[in-house]
Amino acid sequence: MNPHVPSPARLAEIHQLYHLQSHLIDAGRAPGWAATFTVDGSFTSPTYPASVTGTAALTAFAERFAADCAADRVTRRHVVSNVALTGDDGAGTLQVEAYLQIVATPEGGTPHTERFTTLTDRVVHDGDGWRIAARVVHRDGTPVAPQI
Repeated sequence: MNPHVPSPARLAEIHQLYHLQSHLIDAGRAPGWAATFTVDGSFTSPTYPASVTGTAALTAFAERFAADCAADRVTRRHVVSNVALTGDDGAGTLQVEAYLQIVATPEGGTPHTERFTTLTDRVVHDGDGWRIAARVVHRDGTPVAPQI
């Protein structure tokens, strides 16, 4: 097997992490979404005013996301695609890049793409599974964010 090509099992685990994250945040399951990050994990996005770091802050961030959706009377869905393992240090740290669309459906309205972004994540294995240690989001149409 080519050492630069991840095993099918590893790819499946990484894909499951991204699929699970989308379902958790979209369902308003903030503690579950925050638990997909390491305890000191960080989330940086130009859509929001500041980076968010740590389980408590990530949970609060996801709770605000759900509250904002309810207040706006809109359902937002995270659609992750083109997940690619783009780096592997061989010691349990990966770099993963993916596309993320946010699809918004106003109550009684028509779904539309609200934004299109690229994720660059540092993903680590904590002994129990893969977790996001750092996420940097680049929103299309904005200056490129620094790499992690």
